[in-house]
Amino acid sequence: MRRVDWKQLDRSERIASLRRPAQVMAPETSTAVAIILEAVRQGGDRALRDYTARFDKADLDDFTVSTSEFAVAEAALTPALRSAIREAAERIRAFHEAGMAGEFTVATATGVNCGRILRPIPRVGLYVPAGSAPLPSTALMLGIPAALAGCDDIVLCTPPRADGTADPAVLFAARCCGIDRVFKLGGAQAIAAMAFGTQTVPRCDKLFGPGNAYVTEAKRQVSMVEGGAGIDMPAGPSEVLVIADAGANPVFVAADLLSQAEHGADSQVVLISDDAAMLDAVLGEVARQVEALPRGEVAKQALRASLAVRVDSLEQAFAISNDYAPEHLILALRKPRGWLPRVRSAGSVFLGDWAPEALGDYCSGTNHVLPTSGAARWCSGLSVASFQTSITVQEVAREGLAAIGPCAVELASAEGLDAHRLAVQLRLEALAA
Repeated sequence: MRRVDWKQLDRSERIASLRRPAQVMAPETSTAVAIILEAVRQGGDRALRDYTARFDKADLDDFTVSTSEFAVAEAALTPALRSAIREAAERIRAFHEAGMAGEFTVATATGVNCGRILRPIPRVGLYVPAGSAPLPSTALMLGIPAALAGCDDIVLCTPPRADGTADPAVLFAARCCGIDRVFKLGGAQAIAAMAFGTQTVPRCDKLFGPGNAYVTEAKRQVSMVEGGAGIDMPAGPSEVLVIADAGANPVFVAADLLSQAEHGADSQVVLISDDAAMLDAVLGEVARQVEALPRGEVAKQALRASLAVRVDSLEQAFAISNDYAPEHLILALRKPRGWLPRVRSAGSVFLGDWAPEALGDYCSGTNHVLPTSGAARWCSGLSVASFQTSITVQEVAREGLAAIGPCAVELASAEGLDAHRLAVQLRLEALAA
């Protein structure tokens, strides 16, 4: 991790220091993804087989996970892991049920009733990463709110292993969500298959799920082309920002930083503190702990694009954090809830020394599919509402038209839209007659 003193940097240096790795490689990524998307759009299953062999080193004639594969996957897991997946699913379901939006009707005037109804998105496509680190937790985070929303058709794609099988924990987690339509496909080619449809994979209305820079770019591109699909959010390489004061535990903070750095070489972690000794202690712990990690080399690559920032005050730390808009924000502070009003932009916040970000990844109940790359400034993490559309409804009685019609006539006249005015005026005249 590179250490900097914020007050020593000018404006351009500050912007450059907090630039995400995925943003640096964006032009090259964009070109490569565009080629893959067009190949799958034109070649269908044939292109999927070619890319699966090339990128996943798996030769597959059929991408569909069979009933027997689900059974074999469940049997392959230890009882402890099956229990942990079920336990996490219960808490995730409880949290998302509590946060579900409701339908409503309100009388905005006498004889005018306006309301909102909710409808599930008919067919959704879920992407569950399973490259160097399979993520069964993501299957829960996507599948549970999709089921609660009432989506009629749920499609899930996850990368195959070299032997042509899907990760058994991912398959078991999918089954726990009631999902049995799973395809062994990964990367940008999986996004293309769900967005455009192939001979095997059905075309989906909206795509969900995190991924690396290529998956994120693929989602962005398919959402912008004719015949593509909607997407949940920019949910790319993982990131965490930790604001730590002098009383924080450097061992805990270092572990939190490394828990995100080990996700991938394109991840980024940021530490901000107003205490120089804390920065020194955490950096020392990071150097010590990373050597013991099985994914230590991956974490080290991420740490090269990561930062430890010395600030003059915690107020300045929050200003930097709000501008950066991290996916995960850990407040390793004394009385952290008191600082919560200072947070303006973050995907998910973890309060205090005993709330590691890893709990949110797995089993606290909140969703770990969160906006990255600064998108937390304008969008939120995944919820049941992400899998629904809301439709407004208005019911107007005769007395309702009489009550609000003149208002519409006046506004339509001001805007010079005569057809709008007449649509109301003619009805008002009919009432008067």
